[in-house]
Amino acid sequence: MNKKQENMASILEKVQEAGGLLKGVSGEVASDTGVPEAKVYGASSFFHLLSDPEHKVRVCQGLTCRLAGAKELLEYAKDAGLPATGCSCLAACDQMVPVLKDRQTLPGLSLQDIDRSQGQWEELESERGGAWSSHIGPLEKGPDELANRLHLPVGYEGLSFQKALGLGPEAVLSMLEESGLQGRGGAGFPAAIKWRAICAESEPTRYVVLNADEGEPGTFKDREVLIRRPDTVLEGLAIAAATVGASDVYCYLRGEFDQPWNSLTQAIAEVEQRDLYPGIKFHMHAGHGAYICGEETALLEALEGKRGMPRLRPPYPTSQGLWGKPTLIHNVESIACVPAILERGGAWFRELGRTEPGTKLFSISGHVAKPGVYELPLGVSLDELVEAAGGYVGTLKAFSPGGASSGFLPASERNRPLGFKSLGEVGSMLGSAGVVVLNDTVDMVWAARQQLKFFEVESCGQCAPCRIGSRFLREQVDKFLVDTKDEQSAAHLAQVADVAWQMNEGSICGLGQTAPLPLTSALRWFPEEFEHER
Repeated sequence: MNKKQENMASILEKVQEAGGLLKGVSGEVASDTGVPEAKVYGASSFFHLLSDPEHKVRVCQGLTCRLAGAKELLEYAKDAGLPATGCSCLAACDQMVPVLKDRQTLPGLSLQDIDRSQGQWEELESERGGAWSSHIGPLEKGPDELANRLHLPVGYEGLSFQKALGLGPEAVLSMLEESGLQGRGGAGFPAAIKWRAICAESEPTRYVVLNADEGEPGTFKDREVLIRRPDTVLEGLAIAAATVGASDVYCYLRGEFDQPWNSLTQAIAEVEQRDLYPGIKFHMHAGHGAYICGEETALLEALEGKRGMPRLRPPYPTSQGLWGKPTLIHNVESIACVPAILERGGAWFRELGRTEPGTKLFSISGHVAKPGVYELPLGVSLDELVEAAGGYVGTLKAFSPGGASSGFLPASERNRPLGFKSLGEVGSMLGSAGVVVLNDTVDMVWAARQQLKFFEVESCGQCAPCRIGSRFLREQVDKFLVDTKDEQSAAHLAQVADVAWQMNEGSICGLGQTAPLPLTSALRWFPEEFEHER
């Protein structure tokens, strides 16, 4: 990284340190770094946490939280005179309603807590800050048999890393191939293919990047991995770096992840003190509030100090990634599986799954008794997952198997295997396995509208199909909701299929391609709710 790149990479951090884009900040940062003020302002204004510094209190407005009264909580906070606004999912769907105070997430706040906050924020932050916890549990296997083992104590030994060094890159790659490990962040792409692609590059400078920008509504598994098992994350990253020939590892965590940040920072200090991974340097980077940065190329842009907009591909990050160098990017859960695969072998991991290799961390929220994170074999059904989560609350009506991006499925699909392939057969996806359960009290038009609003707000605006299409779809639902008794109300939805096709075909990244799914899936499975007489 040269001096110019270093300055660009530091501008977002410097704007954050100054308290966001307050008056004069962009000019001060430009003077300090030598980066033109237009670039400083342009990059910083892209991110919610930097561009809107006046709002110190942000109330989650995700679908699960809206079911739990998030809208009412936000209105109450505003009426109380707090500098409050709504925000997208805070990855705390198991503890509604979470509130972001500055950059500290306070889970499970109520109207009474808003009353307490008047002059007592420090007491509330002390009580709730760092209080994230979740139900964790497997369904079929014993604690010692599962890949991620979130319920075991943290341990810093580096044995899997040493084994990887002894085996050599080719043996590690072969073991990874045998395991069948697919990316656990959403795409389900085979991990071994990415690793081999990096190794085949002639460029000697290579990077490894941890994608911990967990923003998919309904998903909070990576939060728990970082808090409970930062040792497996760092060891997985070290194994990856040693295998692909990288010496620098960049850990990108979403800006709202205060406790995961502290956990991983402490873990890095521990491994550095013990010199467990010699020759490998870990760098921490905080995001600044942008769901799109979960897309790997948008994340790279943000790491470089730019607006977090996806890149056109090819070239792919494995050949031209961070600062134009070959880069291996992995999700938290994906990389946390690697040490166990090295310990027990690829065949062991593959056999843990049912329909596809390995286990999966499922985040489950909504109308279930015990929202939380559950590690189960890939291919379990919704009923089996909900059994682990204490059962349904009410009568099942619909569910999202992979967050907002997966749309909705009806109760009749409850026994379909929760896997990458099987869900694709019905036009859905497993994604990051953020399962949201809805009972028969939920209006599916309303539910679709909440998810459409999320995509509209979080679209980076780079490509017209996504920028215009996400707004258009939400507007059509709004018009329908206003005119539900009008014989012509169906006309408001007549263009949905055409716009959805254009978004899928013309959008640069997955956000625009999947943004119509909440509406198109609701129309497919619950057509009666979109009739003019409801």
